[in-house]
Amino acid sequence: MPLLADLAKYDTPTVCNVIELFDVRPRNQGYMNDSIKSCFPHLPPMVGYALTATFRSLAAPPQGTEYSGLMEQVESFADSAGPPIMVFQDLDSPVASATFGEVMCTMYQSFGSTGLITSGAGRDLDQVKALHYPVFTSGTICSHGYCHLPHLNVPVTVGGICIEPGMLLHGDCNGVTTIPIDIADEIPDACRELMVAEQVVLDYCRSGDINPKGLRAARAESLEMIRVLSLRVTRRKP
Repeated sequence: MPLLADLAKYDTPTVCNVIELFDVRPRNQGYMNDSIKSCFPHLPPMVGYALTATFRSLAAPPQGTEYSGLMEQVESFADSAGPPIMVFQDLDSPVASATFGEVMCTMYQSFGSTGLITSGAGRDLDQVKALHYPVFTSGTICSHGYCHLPHLNVPVTVGGICIEPGMLLHGDCNGVTTIPIDIADEIPDACRELMVAEQVVLDYCRSGDINPKGLRAARAESLEMIRVLSLRVTRRKP
C-alpha cells in the first residue's frame, strides 16, 4: 500500500512530532509507554493495522486446547484494512510465559503481518530475528506455557493505551505510536517538511563556525518553518 510505504520512510519520533502539529489529540496520549520495547531495534519502521487479541498461558483453557483461537485469528486477516500488526494483551499477572515464538511469527508473516506487539513476553528471538519480523515485548521467557487466545478482535490495553482493532500503528527502535486515520495521508509530506525545518539547526551546529547568536537565528528560522507547517495542517483538520 503506497501510504504505508510512505509512512515507513520516517522514524516513529518524527511521526509523533508531526501528529502533534495537527493538534488532534493531547501530546501525552496515543503512544505506548516504555514497558513495550523493540526486540530488534536495527529493523526499519513497522507500519500496519492492529489485529488484536487477549492472551493467557498460566493455566489450560477452560475449553479447547492450547493455541485455541489461533486459526480463527489467521482467518480474520482477510478482514483487515491492510497488512496486520498482531497486538496482544497478556491477561496473566505476572506474565507466565511467551506470547510468541518462531512458528507463530513465521505463520503470521507468511500471511502478510508486518509485526507483532505484546504486553507479555516473547521467545525464539534468534530465529525470529532471522525473519526480519519486528516484535515488541515487555520481556523474554523461554517457554509457552498453556498459551491460548480467549478473545479476538477486541479493544486491548498495551503499553498504557487502548488499542482498537484496525488502528493504524507505527513502531521502531524508539517505541510504538498510533496514527489517527483521518490525517494519515498527510503525515508523510508533513514529516518531510518538518525534517527540512529541523535540518536548519542541525546544519548550523555541524558547520564548524558557531556561536550563540547564530544558533538563535538558526532556531528562529527553523521554528518559523514549523509554525507555518503547523498552521497549514491544523486548518485542514476536520
